[in-house]
Amino acid sequence: MGSLESKSIFVTGAASGIGKAAALAMVREGAAVTLADIQDADGKALAEHVQKEGGRALYVHCDVTQSDQVEAAVAAAVDRFGRLDAAFNNAGLEGKIAPTAECEEENWDKILAVNLKGVWLCMRAEIRQYLAQKSGGAIVSTASVAGMVAERGFPAYAAAKGGVIQLSRTAAVEYASHNIRINVICPGLVDTPMAARTLRRMSIGAMVPDPARPHWLESGIDGLMRWEPAGKLFSRLMQPLGRPGRPEEIAAAAIWLCSDASSFVTGQALVVDGGMTAA
Repeated sequence: MGSLESKSIFVTGAASGIGKAAALAMVREGAAVTLADIQDADGKALAEHVQKEGGRALYVHCDVTQSDQVEAAVAAAVDRFGRLDAAFNNAGLEGKIAPTAECEEENWDKILAVNLKGVWLCMRAEIRQYLAQKSGGAIVSTASVAGMVAERGFPAYAAAKGGVIQLSRTAAVEYASHNIRINVICPGLVDTPMAARTLRRMSIGAMVPDPARPHWLESGIDGLMRWEPAGKLFSRLMQPLGRPGRPEEIAAAAIWLCSDASSFVTGQALVVDGGMTAA
């Protein structure tokens, strides 16, 4: 406890899932947290909950694809808490499920805008703030194992998450001399609302290109995958530990990378996937 004592941390995608778990855990570790999201009702409710429990939190509306909103949100964090010490760029979107040749341009643009451009805009604003403070700082962004291994049916998502990893490595080298540490977390399947949506919509056929698609995928198998118990079983089978991750487990990794305990770690992609990529 207290590993983030007196630190001011900016968290995007903070209203639900991994972002919410991270924000709550960071507050318990002593941080003042700025909660950034577009889900205003949930974000405000979370900030009020933290404040009632004696913690320090500020909610700001922030569409990470809009540079003016990102810059205003970071400025609001500094205005309220006096400085910025760490950031967790976690906002993301899964998009539609379809193989590469069937991915719609609109879906591609939307996913890249949120998952890659959004991280870059946040990172740019955070780095500029650290440079102005002349104090260094930590940046952690949520990528995915989809950015490291093939993710059939999610070409835009995989491209964006791979981009987050390389963007973070590049920036880490560029700003290491300023004591700005930049790292990435690559979760496997985690029990979040986004994962639940994906499992409900999942179609095996959508993840297999037409030339290789066996006829039996057009029958009952896809429907079975959309059945909630089958989807949960599939999520367990995907990972050697036999279960999906918990948001709090990803939050623990984010806390470590934001804390001084990881002071010699930068430019790294920390995989937290229950053994998925090792199998």
